[in-house]
Amino acid sequence: MQRFPIRWIQGISLVAAIGLLAGCQLPKSGPNKSEILAGSTEKGGNAFVVEVDDRVAKATSAIQQFGFSSSFRNAQRLAADTVRPGDVLGLTIWENVDDGLLSGEVGSSTSLEQIQVDSEGFIFVPYAGRIRASGNTPEQLRQLITSELKEQTPDPQVEVRRVAGDGATVSLSGEIGAAGIYPIERPSRTLSGMLSQAGGVAVGSDIALVTLIRGNDRGTVWYDDLVRNPQLDVALRGGDRILVEADSRSYIALGATGQSRVAFDTQDLTALEALAQVGGLQSLSSDPTGIFVLRKERQDIARNVMGRQDLQGDQRMIYLLNLTAPNGLFVARDFVIRDDDTIYVTEAPYAQWSKSISLIAGGLTPVANVATLTGG
Repeated sequence: MQRFPIRWIQGISLVAAIGLLAGCQLPKSGPNKSEILAGSTEKGGNAFVVEVDDRVAKATSAIQQFGFSSSFRNAQRLAADTVRPGDVLGLTIWENVDDGLLSGEVGSSTSLEQIQVDSEGFIFVPYAGRIRASGNTPEQLRQLITSELKEQTPDPQVEVRRVAGDGATVSLSGEIGAAGIYPIERPSRTLSGMLSQAGGVAVGSDIALVTLIRGNDRGTVWYDDLVRNPQLDVALRGGDRILVEADSRSYIALGATGQSRVAFDTQDLTALEALAQVGGLQSLSSDPTGIFVLRKERQDIARNVMGRQDLQGDQRMIYLLNLTAPNGLFVARDFVIRDDDTIYVTEAPYAQWSKSISLIAGGLTPVANVATLTGG
């Protein structure tokens, strides 16, 4: 009987064992590239699988747009010194007599503090009566009061001070330096001025969203856009509410990158940035030709991507990125990730081979296993 070298027998046994394991289900992080491709609509599945190129990257680049309506943008700034119902005023009146109507023994002046403009826009001044304050500037109101007092006391001198009251206030809440209710004053007549008055945003400016609510209307802008674009710095109105929030968008990373839900760290996140955010690809386990982005795509974009006008409603789309393609890295840099996307990185074929070797050869490293097979 012919005898074979022991290393031949060991090699044949190892190959046979690997073949046996190939028919078994080895532990893995999820479906491989071939299994995902087999689930496409072309093969009886329920999702469109599309390889991303420059055209697809451009067609899917739509991201949520923020901004203010024309009613917000076209609102005129309130005059800082225009008196409104609910405002609180302070008056000082000097009389040119020793024993005046309002002045006492202490001096010739009288201070009247915390005079609130009523809901109809009037204030009451002793000896001057009920005077309309709303719609006038402090200077105009001073002249009105002076005119009425002239009939009662000689040459009165009047000072009117506007102290912001609840008739011209804005509430700020959320991720703001100092939440609270603030008056609309000269430095804070616009959105950016009011945010500064309240201590600025308390989260990163690049992920801060500012929402302005006025009655039943609302608008949202990025804080960075507000700072850069003067047209977004809209005028405020009494009763406005301002809410500052951190960007709540996120995506799920699965497969050979680990498993986690990851928050967006920039306004516009691309696939390449998302991969870098989760630590990049693993050189021994990630397949750079099998990076998938799973998304429920809205009808208009799905039609554009697939070149089909018969698609109705949102569509399940699986986008395939191949970083090893000639322009693969550029495409991944241009492909925009959206809220609730799932990024799945498949395992490299070598990873499954390594698992097979490890199961058979115990503690030997993959390099040692290969050396064993080759007799090195």
